[in-house]
Amino acid sequence: MPANPTINDATTRLLQELGERLRLARLRRGLSAQSVADAAGTTRVTLHRLEAGAPAATLGTLAKVMEALDLASDMVLLARDDRMARQQLDARLPARRAAQPPRAIRLLDLPHLREVAAWHLPEVDTTLSPQEVFNLYERNWRHIDPTKITGKEARLLKRLTQTVGKGVMLV
Repeated sequence: MPANPTINDATTRLLQELGERLRLARLRRGLSAQSVADAAGTTRVTLHRLEAGAPAATLGTLAKVMEALDLASDMVLLARDDRMARQQLDARLPARRAAQPPRAIRLLDLPHLREVAAWHLPEVDTTLSPQEVFNLYERNWRHIDPTKITGKEARLLKRLTQTVGKGVMLV
């Protein structure tokens, strides 16, 4: 492997930002470059190169410096969230059809909505469309205590938000 690998400008900037974060971590801890270099088993010059973002610095040196700065646990965060691969894999999964809400919803099945927002409707077994129920929730959300929406009503509200609201409740 060459001593000075060729890298693109974006990667160069990322290495420089990493080096700067290491330098700031050292300074915030009040440690001299020599003391960190000694603790990492490297030279002060090598530490300065790492802090400058030099691409020739080794992963071993980076790991030892991070350990000397008590940042070794941060190494587990590198490349942990592989978003691109996850998106590609997720795109291959079969799409699930969202469960559709019932065509007519009995207001008596929604005790919290009935108490807060639909008190003006008759006591009889009133049925509303999913759109009407969703609109009631949206319009009256400021009066609704989400912690009191439980069980069947909570599941229905979630389905209405996914289907009627297309994943969003405008509150």
